[in-house]
Amino acid sequence: MDEQAKNNLVAALESLLFVCGEPLEIKKAAGFLDIKKEEAEEIINELENRLKADASRGLMLTRTGEQVQMATKPDFHKISEKVIKEEIKESLTPAALETLSVIAYNGPIARSTVDYLRGVNSGYIMRNLLVRGLINRRPDPERPYIFLYDVSFDFLKHLGLSKKEELPEYDKYKDLSEKFKIGLTDKPQAPTDNPITGSGSENKI
Repeated sequence: MDEQAKNNLVAALESLLFVCGEPLEIKKAAGFLDIKKEEAEEIINELENRLKADASRGLMLTRTGEQVQMATKPDFHKISEKVIKEEIKESLTPAALETLSVIAYNGPIARSTVDYLRGVNSGYIMRNLLVRGLINRRPDPERPYIFLYDVSFDFLKHLGLSKKEELPEYDKYKDLSEKFKIGLTDKPQAPTDNPITGSGSENKI
């Protein structure tokens, strides 16, 4: 593998890990990059070494078994902590409410599907919702390297609901979700007027 090809793959891997935002199985990363698993290991090592060697970079790679993930370097932990604390103090933004609606009406749902439905990267918002205790996640039993997200009991308690099926027009939007999952053209959407809040305004959940 020549240097230019290696540089391109390192950049592609970095982009892939950013988009995923969660632990990614090395075998799956190799599939996305269209290379062999052994080559993926080499590219992961290269990216890991470059991030370690470059003091101007705030990111690092973490590994757990056969999975790899992008994370912030320990030196910047306090900054990350400050950002999260500040987010928790503030009211939920319209983007957070939209994400919450997508998860409520389509959960259990993978983050990649949330990103697809919203058209933007939702990783930061979903992490914030997790910290607030409004959503939870669990491994997909069929794809253990993928997490599925759903609303939490605290979310239901905040809204005074005993189950999420009591959300406004739940059956309608859940039906669209199921059609989407089986590959039909109907695309599940969070309503324009947020069904959780009754409007698109901020909410202090």
